[in-house]
Amino acid sequence: MNKNPVDVPFHARHEDELLTLDEVAEILMTSPNTVRWWRQIGTGPDFFKIGRRLYTTVGDLRRWIREQRLASQPVIGRPKAV
Repeated sequence: MNKNPVDVPFHARHEDELLTLDEVAEILMTSPNTVRWWRQIGTGPDFFKIGRRLYTTVGDLRRWIREQRLASQPVIGRPKAV
């Protein structure tokens, strides 16, 4: 019996699996319009078209999430208490 891809947790999905813009919004817990805006201004995950539909891969989304996490960390660490 095949599982519905939506039922498979994000961490268990294959790197090459395709995700729609709406699925990305659900994974990131934001609205599809926010993801569309990020795409428009060039700050969101990479998307590509197949026909008229937009897709990204699980691997590309994971890479983008990792980049966001690393970008939010301070370059210089906080001073340690003596």
